[in-house]
Amino acid sequence: MALDFTVRILVAALVGGVIGYERELPGKVAGIRTHLLVALGACLFMIISQYGFTGADKFDAARVAASVVGGLGFLGGGIIMKNRHVSGLTTAAGIWVTGAIGMAAGAAMYELTAVCSVLLLLCAEAAHHLDVKLGEKQVNVVLSAKERKDMENAIQALGKQVGHFSWSKEADGYKADLGLLVKKKAYPEGLLKQIGELHGIELQSLD
Repeated sequence: MALDFTVRILVAALVGGVIGYERELPGKVAGIRTHLLVALGACLFMIISQYGFTGADKFDAARVAASVVGGLGFLGGGIIMKNRHVSGLTTAAGIWVTGAIGMAAGAAMYELTAVCSVLLLLCAEAAHHLDVKLGEKQVNVVLSAKERKDMENAIQALGKQVGHFSWSKEADGYKADLGLLVKKKAYPEGLLKQIGELHGIELQSLD
């Protein structure tokens, strides 16, 4: 059974990674790591629900497991929407998988716990350094300007790169919060150069 479970986990991780790669190319927020972790967690939850509670004859352990899955979802939602932008998807997915690993350990499925822990660490560390240079990525940028016209011209100059933006009047000028799609191979040098060429614009933050 341990070998069968391992094969299921690896297949789920592979499929999730492939789907994530396709999503990462056009600059979507959820990329390889996020999709891989979600597929891994979903597979692990399914295995636990099928085989993890065979000896739980005195209480409905499956109901407890379902409550854990829902609770982890709310926790992940709080991480993702901690500011006005969608961010932290991979962290939220990692916490979701960590909850599943904890459930597997609680169900005495130790081989499965070990395999998924290793995959989680590999995804969090090794995949973090395998930066995909193809396609685009979404970047949150905060710009400031003394004059309204300079801010309007800057947003117009950025053109189709602007996915969303909001701006407000400040005491000493104007501030704009933008979501930009930039070429991965030109980030961050190309973006910094582009912003530096905008008249009357100062870069406040880049995330």
